[in-house]
Amino acid sequence: MRMAARCVRGLESLLATEILRHELGTITRIGHREVHFRTGLPPAEATALRTADDVFRLVAQVPDPGPAKSGLPGLAALAANPGLDLGDGDGGRAVAGVEVSASFLGRRNFNRHDAEDAMGRALSERLGVPYHSRRDGSAPPPGYGAFRLALDGARAGLMLRVADRPLHRRAYKRRTIPGTLHPPVAAAMAVLAEIRPGHTVLDPCCGAGTPLIEAALLQPGARCRGFDIAREAVDASRANAEGLGIEFRRGDATALPLPDGSVDRVVSNPPWGRQVGRHGHLPGWWREVRRVLAPGGAAVVLTPDPADLTAAIRTGLAPVHLQQVRVSGTHSSLVRLNREA
Repeated sequence: MRMAARCVRGLESLLATEILRHELGTITRIGHREVHFRTGLPPAEATALRTADDVFRLVAQVPDPGPAKSGLPGLAALAANPGLDLGDGDGGRAVAGVEVSASFLGRRNFNRHDAEDAMGRALSERLGVPYHSRRDGSAPPPGYGAFRLALDGARAGLMLRVADRPLHRRAYKRRTIPGTLHPPVAAAMAVLAEIRPGHTVLDPCCGAGTPLIEAALLQPGARCRGFDIAREAVDASRANAEGLGIEFRRGDATALPLPDGSVDRVVSNPPWGRQVGRHGHLPGWWREVRRVLAPGGAAVVLTPDPADLTAAIRTGLAPVHLQQVRVSGTHSSLVRLNREA
């Protein structure tokens, strides 16, 4: 079976590695926000991917119809593909209707709703079920099959979501606060931190708890602790992490109530830029991270500006990995820093 997993821009290689680590199949293509692979396993096995935003069964591919709106009727060829047998035994399922979400690379003289409607009408006719347009922003009725149409300039791919909802919508996310981190990005941070059983993992600015929750799910043998100066953040973290054994307390990220060298890993999405005033970062934050990290410890953080690492280097933290990602339309960097002895 052909599958496609989608992710945040910049996480493609980590997602491909996760697919291989879980022995889900053979990678066939790595593209813009997509990793394609072949598998002999049931599609539901792929829903365990933590760095994926979503995972799909790849139904069909045809050449990209190009930038002109007049080419959209050619997308009907995707609906005509014999692989669009949703009742077969290879992971397909009967659906009460269809919805389509589209994305494309390059300039086009049509918008995504035009592409969605062209594909949706073709699917509706082929399958004999209603089509729900996303043009007005309304949610589809229950039981509708969620299709994804991706145009990358070379190919047009039609995919059917495997799970009932996108993978990035974590079940634990009961509470949220402004600035909460996208869960697959937090999962990528936990992977880059290389957390081991027995490690103490800290988030000095825990927010809604997402980085520590992903760390605990990745490595249940770790001890996770989070601090935040805002009571509403600590309350949200506790609600989201219920049953995971993570400790959340109020505390100042620049004056943590922790002994020197007591932490093995830091995973954090600290406030930057206008969130913390004219200095662009929390004064003393890097110095405090360096203080609590044990020799050989490491910190993985998300920063919008790699220039902010200058202060980290001055404290004795050495950047060893920098990976650009695009989150909510903004370029940021995932950075791992090791504490020098």
